[in-house]
Amino acid sequence: MPAYFFNNHPMSMYEELKQKLGMLTTVPSSVDPSQFGDPLATQTAWTPIRRGGSSFRTHKLVTVDPSRIEFRASLGAILFYLLFMLFGLAFFASFFVSRFPSHKPSADLPVLVPLLVTLIFAAVGGYLLYTGTAPIVFEKGRGVFWKGRKGPDEAIDSRNTDKFVRLDQVHALQLVSEYCRGNKSSYYSYELNLVLKDGKRVNVVDHGNRDKIREDARVLAAFLGKPLWDAITTS
Repeated sequence: MPAYFFNNHPMSMYEELKQKLGMLTTVPSSVDPSQFGDPLATQTAWTPIRRGGSSFRTHKLVTVDPSRIEFRASLGAILFYLLFMLFGLAFFASFFVSRFPSHKPSADLPVLVPLLVTLIFAAVGGYLLYTGTAPIVFEKGRGVFWKGRKGPDEAIDSRNTDKFVRLDQVHALQLVSEYCRGNKSSYYSYELNLVLKDGKRVNVVDHGNRDKIREDARVLAAFLGKPLWDAITTS
């Protein structure tokens, strides 16, 4: 579990967040696409779609019924988002009460800045909880894949996008790895993508558990009846 779950000061959480956001030095693994024996593989990009990734498992694959399978937020991810948000709210409340026992708030900058920081943490945690728990669905009955809280029946534009894809346009599944290096830590992140018939890619999930994402990718490939191009490396 990330260290800032246990830190007792909002500025410590702020430093950890800066470190995570600073994971900009990423090293994609080199891939020889000819190994997959498919001409489209050589026309497809093999760098990560999403840079940075996550150091832990954020999603798990769940079979809802024979025609529907979906990725849901893992328990660890939900706890991460909730604690992030609740820590911000708790620090805001405790700081406000300790600073203003007489209920006469001050607009001094030394007071407003810590309050603003804690509110930002709460807001970021709430945003991560909302977006991180959004459905990621494959449904063969309607022949669609979508990401988000709006299903295909509510979609304004049904063309292939990063949020909505017709399953008959999926050519293969792709797994790539990425080495993320920061100031204080480094880790591998693994990305599962859809490769469409025109060579374009759509990201499905991206997290740090290599064995689980491989296992989920194999189950999903069997469900869709599509080949899996596994280019994950850890060296």
